[in-house]
Amino acid sequence: MITLRAAELAQRLDRLLGVDGHPEYAAALNGLQVDHRGPVRRIAAAVDASARAIRGAAEAGANFLIVHHGLFWAGARPFVGAEYERFRHLFEHDMAVYSAHLPLDSHAEYGNNVLLARELGLEPSRRFASFEGVAIGVAGDADTPTDAILQLADQFARRHGGQARSSEMSPARRTRRWGICTGAGASSDTLREAERAGIDTLITGEGPHHTTVEAPERGIVVIYAGHYATETLGVAAVAERVAGEVNLPWSFINAPTGS
Repeated sequence: MITLRAAELAQRLDRLLGVDGHPEYAAALNGLQVDHRGPVRRIAAAVDASARAIRGAAEAGANFLIVHHGLFWAGARPFVGAEYERFRHLFEHDMAVYSAHLPLDSHAEYGNNVLLARELGLEPSRRFASFEGVAIGVAGDADTPTDAILQLADQFARRHGGQARSSEMSPARRTRRWGICTGAGASSDTLREAERAGIDTLITGEGPHHTTVEAPERGIVVIYAGHYATETLGVAAVAERVAGEVNLPWSFINAPTGS
């Protein structure tokens, strides 16, 4: 077993995920968000740095938590009420928090998008869904009933407390060219990019209501498999990888949000 502290494990994760220089939303604050005294005893992975995930990690005996959505999405706020409780649990359990958002979505091996494609039996052949010039999602070709993809997406979503649905679709429709952008990946910009790329089926987590109206007009079916569900895969894969490298146990903390 390698004895290491949070900062050392965070550096490992930074290198693995290519965090430095990756475009990102300002509030994501990729990297080590909360330090600890250490050393790291057990790693936990969760989608969100929620109170439920923190409690679950503590109950599992972990003191290093890897998340996709970190602690600061709402910007700077006073540490009172719910914010205080989250940090109180972290400090009481000497728990470090590491967050990776878009670098984890886009990673070619451990990314949410490539792993979701594999989960649905789809083989990516190119990149898709650009953010500031960097492709976050994946795309590929197929010849399969769109309803079959929806059924697989629904089975996957239900394992994580959700349910998949789609925009308007005919029963006999087939998917020839698909794209995946997990999380809140359905937007007008993504639909326009999909249309330009000839993509007929967009698989994502969630999107605004207007995308269900806009998609059929662009000849696209959108499959909404749940924001939470579609972003469970990357954190688990990364935690398993680094835990194996440093010979530490790890756990996935499932805390579905219903979204």
